[in-house]
Amino acid sequence: MRAREARDGDTWAGCAQTEISAASGVQMNFGGMALQELVHQAASTYSDRTAVCFDEGNGQPPLYCTYETLVRAASELSSFLLLHCDFGEIREVGLYCRPGINLPSWILGILQVPAAYAPIDPDSPPGLSVYFMKKCNLKYILVEKQQINKFTSSYETLLNYDMLAVAHNDLVLLQLHWDNVEVSLMLSDRKEKCEKDKVAKNTNCEKSGEDRAEERLDARQKRCLAYVLHTSGTTGLPKVVRVPHACIVPNIQHFRVLFEITHEDVLFLASPLTFDPSAVEIFVALSSGASLLVVPASVKVLPSKLAAVLFSHHRVTVLQATPTLLRRFGSQLIKSTVLSNSTSLRVLALGGEAFPSLTVLRSWRGVGNKTQIFNIYGITEVSSWATFYRIPEETLNSKCELPVPLGFPLPGTAVEVRGPDGFAIQEGSGQVFLGGRYRVCFLDDEVTVPRGTMRATGDFVTLRDGGMFFLGRGDSQIKRHGRRLNTELVRQVAEGLQQVESCAVTWYNQEQLILFVVSRDGLVKDDIFKELQKRLPSHAVPDELVLVDSLPFTSHGKIDVSELNKVYLNYTNLKSECKLNGKEELWEKLQHLWKSALGLSGDPLQVPGESVFLNSGGDSLKATRLLSQIENLVGTSVPGLLEVILGSSISEIYSHLLQALFPDEDLTCGKNFAPKRKCSDVGNEEETSGKSFHRESVVSLNCDTEMSAFTALSRGSQILSLNTAGFLTELGPCPAACSDLVSQTDIQKMEHLPPAALAGPAKDLACVVAVPGAETPATGPGRVELRVRWRSDAGRCVDASPLVVAVAAAAPSATVYIGSHSRKVLALDLSSGKVKWEQTLGDRVESSACVSRCGNFIVVGCYNGLVYVLRSNNGEKYWAFTTEDAVKSSATMDPTTGHFYIGSHDQHAYALDIYKKKCVWKLKCKGTVFASPCLSLTPHHLYFATLGGLLLAINPATGSRVWRRRCGKPLFSSPRCCLQYVCIGCVDGNLLCFTHFGEQVWQFSTSAPIFSSPCTSASEQEVFFGSHDGSVYCCDMRGQLRWRFETASRVYATPFAFRDCRCGREALLAAASTDGKLWVLDSESGHLRSVYQLPGEVFSSPVVWASRLVVGCRDNHVYCLDLLGGSQK
Repeated sequence: MRAREARDGDTWAGCAQTEISAASGVQMNFGGMALQELVHQAASTYSDRTAVCFDEGNGQPPLYCTYETLVRAASELSSFLLLHCDFGEIREVGLYCRPGINLPSWILGILQVPAAYAPIDPDSPPGLSVYFMKKCNLKYILVEKQQINKFTSSYETLLNYDMLAVAHNDLVLLQLHWDNVEVSLMLSDRKEKCEKDKVAKNTNCEKSGEDRAEERLDARQKRCLAYVLHTSGTTGLPKVVRVPHACIVPNIQHFRVLFEITHEDVLFLASPLTFDPSAVEIFVALSSGASLLVVPASVKVLPSKLAAVLFSHHRVTVLQATPTLLRRFGSQLIKSTVLSNSTSLRVLALGGEAFPSLTVLRSWRGVGNKTQIFNIYGITEVSSWATFYRIPEETLNSKCELPVPLGFPLPGTAVEVRGPDGFAIQEGSGQVFLGGRYRVCFLDDEVTVPRGTMRATGDFVTLRDGGMFFLGRGDSQIKRHGRRLNTELVRQVAEGLQQVESCAVTWYNQEQLILFVVSRDGLVKDDIFKELQKRLPSHAVPDELVLVDSLPFTSHGKIDVSELNKVYLNYTNLKSECKLNGKEELWEKLQHLWKSALGLSGDPLQVPGESVFLNSGGDSLKATRLLSQIENLVGTSVPGLLEVILGSSISEIYSHLLQALFPDEDLTCGKNFAPKRKCSDVGNEEETSGKSFHRESVVSLNCDTEMSAFTALSRGSQILSLNTAGFLTELGPCPAACSDLVSQTDIQKMEHLPPAALAGPAKDLACVVAVPGAETPATGPGRVELRVRWRSDAGRCVDASPLVVAVAAAAPSATVYIGSHSRKVLALDLSSGKVKWEQTLGDRVESSACVSRCGNFIVVGCYNGLVYVLRSNNGEKYWAFTTEDAVKSSATMDPTTGHFYIGSHDQHAYALDIYKKKCVWKLKCKGTVFASPCLSLTPHHLYFATLGGLLLAINPATGSRVWRRRCGKPLFSSPRCCLQYVCIGCVDGNLLCFTHFGEQVWQFSTSAPIFSSPCTSASEQEVFFGSHDGSVYCCDMRGQLRWRFETASRVYATPFAFRDCRCGREALLAAASTDGKLWVLDSESGHLRSVYQLPGEVFSSPVVWASRLVVGCRDNHVYCLDLLGGSQK
């Protein structure tokens, strides 16, 4: 099919013109009009009529705004912006706000400057918004006053900005500065290059022939641009799209005629500002004298409330929506309200996704419904709509099942279908290209574009019998069982089943075809599979069917594929029979769900309280399903529940739920519940201003990259000594290589401080508390005694493990860095426990700190998804990198490059260059990364583990995968390298050992899950680890048991192997059990040397430095204990 504009008179254009003439006979003029001029024309006629209505859906009277008030408020904002802004060549103003009564006047005020508005979604990931703002080189942004705290807390570490002195009504004007702001969306180098090559290829292809005509659109023209958006980026880099008035005004004018809009109509603002159909909704209404209805997002997500507001309270007449958004109402509500016989809705326009089948559409319509239904199609890159098709009434009333065509080009729009060879076709299948003389937008860095440029859509259609029928997106074409398959076919067939309310299909990890179904009548999965097998070829039958209560959708009203993938990853079959009415029912319901997950539903016997899930026939997949069913039962997510299910008895799961759901008070993490879990939420406080509390200065360093000699110790006996040739002169020759392993015996010589007297209570924040003499240490056989030296209040539970750093310039002093669930990171003097500084982050801290190669920074992850880089001498925030989910993993540093590696719950591994403040690479790990990475220098491999059971070996330089092994069950344990092997614990109770080339050497089995990470001896001939069976194990490197020591409770923490000359140079091992006991063992025999009881649970791993053991506790304190031997007692 040749590219034709709708006014050129071909078959499609003729149909379109007939539709227009039949509608009103109005001839439209597209030349030179701007959106604000359309509104001014309407306001001059309808000044006293309601322009905007805002209804919060809370029973309070709605707010109304007339056209006169709208224009006056917009003019005041325009004057304010002209007074305070110094615009460059391209005039753009950001708008950071929620939907409200003033929203249209703010947009109109920006347009009248004239400038383009660039909406910023407060709920969008900050990293994506910063990428968009910098890509636009946005200089000014208007922030709603009610959102200013959220803005500052979200962007304080990502943006440089000035808050101008003058605010305007409910807005604050900020000026942005982009110097030294590094932004990256962390696509891999290969993918980013592919995206850029693809854009360049499309541009050359699209513009061929047009450059000869010297007509070009120029974004720098003063009145050119209307608004700026970005694409979703789900298939690559998000593209910035600058939309000229000349591109969007034809849509507005044609839809006014096509939908026969009058001043009596009420249109609903269904789309967020960041989705370009919102411009159509706003300006079709406000250019016609009609009323625009605005509701908050909290109402949009409640179908019954939204239906009442739209069709009972305000009698909406025109609704433009995605099919997914309409499906959210449910077929019953659609039929009884939205498309009923008495509905106020005259026009329903569905677009942005594949149109529903006629069978589904008929099932939605009530008897006698007369609503006009349209299929509209377009892409953001040619904002907003390109084609339309009105479903004939006779088609809706017939029983024939025909595909619904995309219809006819809108006036001024050129539509072309190209085959695989890139040439236009008249029949057959190909990709859609869109454009037109004025229907052109500017993508990314484009400043001028030839008129008539055609853009590739990524959508594939088939042309037959003069119609164009949607097949699906290019990325929905997959190859399965050796056959080509369009996943849209599976969705259409499934949705055509009578019992299916709605459905969605994903190609999970490019390995499994998953069908998500919302059923009408609680249909059994087997019944759906039988029907699909009758209707689909064998290669198209899904691998898995997941029943869900509703389909997730994005803020743009489309299916949220990433959320569906999370649903499948967690096996969320939320079809619980009943809800929990009180804690009295909890035990009974938990028993029922337990039996159901294990396939024991018919067993009348009660589950014994000591039953452990994994020992009763459960596995990780069944555990995730049980997790989903429990959370569906109680109606909320329960932090840490998966870990409790995997490692604890049913009675302990019950206790964990009781504490989470029915707290009598704001408890700290008490010692009565051994399974690991999150502490209580800190709350929704905004992140603090970022100023660190500074108690006493550590040694000051001259510059960020100055190399400082230091030695650092972290959990699992990980010792790093950098630039220490001069620092350790008394130890004899020491190479000045970038990384030296230093024995604990050598470290003794760095510090010769006698055990200090217990410090008295400090009078200020985060004080060091003296431990009363009544707390007598329990001492086992042998020559070692543990005695508390100091404890420091961290404000909340301390699950992170300590990092101890001794800087040569500060010898013999050492500093302990540790975070807690109070959001604080503390720097404590090892000798006295005094606070050197503290820094408050944006959320809880479970990640353990890691020191930089230069010694000037520490890196720590946070529950808010940020990885913070703090200056080690004062705690000031140097940089923060944003991931998309909580970061509980601890970073590791590559001493050869200085790069940091860390994982996130967003299922990615990251490599960060903190000196350049950028992400070097990002890798999808196909599972949540809870464990901390491990680095091997020979071979140069980086190891990551996931809760999906994958152990990955990665090239640290490129981020490419070297090999991967499926361990079958979740990996909470962190991998540990030695010269020959890499070891890791698994929740199935096995310690696994692999070569550096991915070959499994051996496995050692315990009787319970392993969450503890392995620790090796200095000789690397032994590996130590703990298990939830309550034991500490020592195996040799052949997988043979050397000894086993039984503690009093589960062992979650990682042991620490060391030699201590104060204790006779014995080879010792420090361990901790969850009941709060600290154990010192002979690492060669496993014999007990000492034990000490702390007053709270311990999940933190101990670190020993110079006969001092440091560990965090769930009584909200960090403890330092002296190891005393022989005469020192």
